[in-house]
This record gives sequence, structure tokens and C-alpha cells, in this order.
Amino acid sequence: MIVTVTANPSLDRTVEVEELRRGEVLRALSTYVHAGGKGVNVARALVAHDLPTVAVLCTGGYAGIELVALLDDARVPLALVPVAGGVRTNLSLVEPDGVVTKLNEPGPVLTEAELTTLLAAASDAIHTGTDWVAGCGSLPPGIPGDFYARLVERAHARGARAAVDSSGEALAACLPARPDLIKPNLAELAECAGFEVNTLADAVKAAQILRDRGAKAVLASLGADGAILVYDHGSIHAEARPSLPVASTVGAGDATLAGFLAAGGSGEKALVDAVAWGSAAVTLPGSRMPTPNELDRAAVEVNPTIDPDRVLRERS
Repeated sequence: MIVTVTANPSLDRTVEVEELRRGEVLRALSTYVHAGGKGVNVARALVAHDLPTVAVLCTGGYAGIELVALLDDARVPLALVPVAGGVRTNLSLVEPDGVVTKLNEPGPVLTEAELTTLLAAASDAIHTGTDWVAGCGSLPPGIPGDFYARLVERAHARGARAAVDSSGEALAACLPARPDLIKPNLAELAECAGFEVNTLADAVKAAQILRDRGAKAVLASLGADGAILVYDHGSIHAEARPSLPVASTVGAGDATLAGFLAAGGSGEKALVDAVAWGSAAVTLPGSRMPTPNELDRAAVEVNPTIDPDRVLRERS
């Protein structure tokens, strides 16, 4: 069982356009609406593979009603925390070459009482047999930066392992609580480590810095260059070969985390699944999560020896 916690879920609207031209009236080629927020996406990916999960999330406003309806349609088990403010709506504008322009709203302001209820709901969702608690995404206004640290402590107190996928202060503040796993992307890894990441060696060094600060393992997604896992047994790099056509990168990192946790959350096999899930996600429209028959684990190449001079195609 994997419990996901999303403090700042969203209604994700994706609009595909021929070309994004500022100041002009554009005709949409197609549109998609999905339930969003990192933890929500992880739960949707797990359900697509018929794996047990519960999504703990805040909900409020008209967007929240639509969000819950979409999750009910997707058969995602829910633990809902009603809040006074409305769930945010995020807009992604996708061009044919895969370039995505995102407009993300900040989300509702949460009160101290709503925060307390959210943490209590997360604790209540952790039962015997819960393997992981995954706290994911940005924090809405009103939630202190140590939210994920508090969530990690509650998960550990109930015997579950804890994963965090966030950024900025929320990511940095969770490290002293010793999360079992963090999953930054390239930009988040560089920001938290405090230096530019341009090569695989840089990525491993940055991940080790975050381990020194408390994270037990770091799964860093590197875009077109796959992902690295830095943990007690060393460093592993994996990538999909050949590179797949990109339809949308929205939610790909969340699929990566879901695949890693679903495969046990440690070691080479989990990294292969993480890259397979994430690579499949980028070929799908909007933020649709891949199903089992859309995965190609055979296309994932594992590099147990890190090439320190390899320059990343995407830079921090």
C-alpha cells in the first residue's frame, strides 16, 4: 500500500497549440483535463497498474468538485480534507515539438486548523501494511515549510517509509527528518544543493550533498538523460534508449516516482521501472499516466558506472 499526500492539488488543463505566439488569438488543436497535483498523479499511476493506494488531498470550490469527480471516475481511493478555499487550476500550453509552457496558480490559503486536519488524515490513512507515504508537490499559502518534515515523522512513527517530491524550502526543510527517499528533478536538485548541475558527476555530487543533510536515498529525474539513484550502495544511472517522442512532460516525474515505489523503492530494478514509467508518460497527452502495456522495460539501459564527463542535455 502506498499513501500519497497532496496539500495543493489542482485541476490540470492541457491545451495543444500549433505555435505559442504572445499577444495573439490562438486556436487549440486539442484539450485535456486531468486531476492534478504530484501526489494525485502518483496515485493515478498506481491505480492504472491496479496497485493499492490512497490519495489524501485537500478539496474545495468548483474546481475541487470537478477534481474529485475525475478521481472517482479513475477509481482512485480518496481521503478528502475539505478546505474553505478553492482548488487551483493549472494550465499547460503544449507545442508540437514538446515544449510546455505552464501557468500554475498558487492554491488556496490553508488555516492552521485545516493543516492539522490534513496531517491527521494522512496519519489515519497509514495502516498496517502501508509500505510508503509519499508527500508530493508544492505547498499552498499558509502551510509552513516544515510540513513534509512533520509528515515524514508521522510516517516513521507508524512504521512506514517516507518519500518526498517537492522543491525549495519544503524540500530542504524535510531533510533533517531523514526521509527514506527524495525525488527532485534537475532544477530542484541544483537549487537544493546550491550549485549548477551540468554533468552526471555534478548530479551525483549534488545528490550526495542532500544525503549528507539527511535524505537516505535520492532519485533524481534528469529529463532526456533518464534518472540517477544515489543511495547506500552507490550510484546508478539509467535512461531509455532510444529517446522517445515527447507528447507532454506534465506528470512524467510523478510517473517516475510511482514506478520506483511500485517496484519496491530501492535498487536497480526499481530504477529501471522508474525510468520505464516516466519514459512512457512523456509519450502520452496531457498528464495521462501509463498503463502496464505501455511500458517498455527492455528499452531502459542501466549504467552502473557513472560517466563523470557526460554533459546533460538539459542544464540546471
